Amino acid sequence: MSQPIELSLEQQFSIRTFETQVKDLTVDQAKDFLVQLYRQMMMREATYKQLLKHQWGIESGNPAG
Repeated sequence: MSQPIELSLEQQFSIRTFETQVKDLTVDQAKDFLVQLYRQMMMREATYKQLLKHQWGIESGNPAG
């Protein structure tokens, strides 16, 4: 993976829209938002791990895994 990953135009637009939405948040709003965002990232990671375990057949309770 020597090539840097580039974002699509749609993703770049989404980032710009996000910037516009959050630019006027107060510090407390921004902190709350960051905690929520981090929680969502952790849930996504856990979901990906669970899906990979299922796909690869290494789920808990499986004698092979």
